[in-house]
Amino acid sequence: MEDTAQLHLQTMQHFNERQRRIYAGSLAKQYGWGGITRVHKETGMDPHTIMRGMQELEEEPLFERVRKKGGGRKKTEDHQPQIIDAIELEANPKTDKRTIVKWTSHSLAHIAQAVRQRGFQIAQTAVRRILIQKGYALKANKKDIEGGRDHPDRDAQFQHINMQGLKMQLQGFPILSIDCKKIEKIGNLKNNGREWMPKGETRKVNVYDFGEKDTKTKKIKKAIPYGIYDIVKKKGFVNVGIDANTAEFAVHSLTTWWETTGKQEYPDATEILLFADCGSSNGYKNRLWKYCLQQFTNKTGLTVHVCHYPPGTSKWNDIEHAMFSFITINWRAKPLTAYEVVLELIRHTTTKTGLTIEAVLDEKNYETGKKITDEQMKRLAIQADEFHPEWNYTIKPQMN
Repeated sequence: MEDTAQLHLQTMQHFNERQRRIYAGSLAKQYGWGGITRVHKETGMDPHTIMRGMQELEEEPLFERVRKKGGGRKKTEDHQPQIIDAIELEANPKTDKRTIVKWTSHSLAHIAQAVRQRGFQIAQTAVRRILIQKGYALKANKKDIEGGRDHPDRDAQFQHINMQGLKMQLQGFPILSIDCKKIEKIGNLKNNGREWMPKGETRKVNVYDFGEKDTKTKKIKKAIPYGIYDIVKKKGFVNVGIDANTAEFAVHSLTTWWETTGKQEYPDATEILLFADCGSSNGYKNRLWKYCLQQFTNKTGLTVHVCHYPPGTSKWNDIEHAMFSFITINWRAKPLTAYEVVLELIRHTTTKTGLTIEAVLDEKNYETGKKITDEQMKRLAIQADEFHPEWNYTIKPQMN
């Protein structure tokens, strides 16, 4: 009998709950009188379960289910009908009742505890199931609001930018997308992202992102990457400053590009076209930006055409997605421990489409808060375009 009982147990361990009941029921029927008691002793199954298996032998087989429809324990909300309203109330939905998909900022543990304090009994798993059934979902913030209403001439300005670019391209003159990348702190600090490393190895960084201090000035070291991207030739140039992102720094970056790269790439150029954002150090309202550009044209003899992107559209600036994004990818998860590291990571940024980038370190200090008077502005050789002259203008060299 012990061998038979062992065989039954070995066989039943491969069955699901319904199959075990039916198997035990079939054994009891086979044994005849006293079969239920015998199977109970051999398998340890409850006699009522064995009897239920005998009944299920007479029923239609279930091929896609283990239990009959409606089987198993009743759901929490069946025993406590008001619990759904309590969960929704504690979840604090940020949309009205008519919205199909809702969201909540509270954790499941927080909601479950709050519902229990109202006198209900519920587990976190039940809270999650009920929230999903009611249309809730985990959501993150979505960047989709550009700030205020769209400018009525936004599309027209983009068309104007395209036309200006086409004219310059036909003449073989440089078309440059310019902007300053996010300022980075220098030090053994965490840099977002992940990279493949051998098992057991990890790169440890400082707990606090204070940054490294300069031994002379006692100021936090920072890298200010001002970028210049040649749209036609897909070549980049980054002037890494250490002081401040001013208009003077922006134009000095342009001057450095021309002296080190532009002259060689465009020996016959007499004009250049700049695509810039509408704010920051190269903004259209920045007087120092225009004043410094005048000095640039006087020094190089180049005529500079400037087109600013409309407010709230900086993400369409070519340099953002054609150069800066790849620099970020290249130095992800790598601490920027020194300026040399920043320069090397920028220089080694490439793409399958042929992007190459040169980088230099700018150790100059730039005074902030410089003011340009009305009289100085009047002396500039600025020719405004007919279409949105504040966004589109030309600065020509001044005759001595």
